[in-house]
Amino acid sequence: MYIVVFITTSNKKEARNIARELIKNKLAACVNIIDKIESIFWWQGKLDSAREVLLVVKTKKSEFNKVSKAVKAIHSYQVPEIIALPITIGSKPYLDWIDESLR
Repeated sequence: MYIVVFITTSNKKEARNIARELIKNKLAACVNIIDKIESIFWWQGKLDSAREVLLVVKTKKSEFNKVSKAVKAIHSYQVPEIIALPITIGSKPYLDWIDESLR
């Protein structure tokens, strides 16, 4: 099963470091970096907000635990967002490319 993993980071440098680590270790086929998002959330009992950078990671469900562990090892947040959604359908050539990239 293929998945898309969302990871928010505090800045673009951190996002690039995480993306490179995931690609270098063949934990992801592709990572999109979306800069300048605004997040509003509860943190330590208070309403908070932050400017963040979003990573959109294309990988396989079988790699999720390794992705999560790699991200936590270098992420600056105490509780980083690392959530996955299934890819329910996709073009066969693209999904085959994900398989090739993770080998």
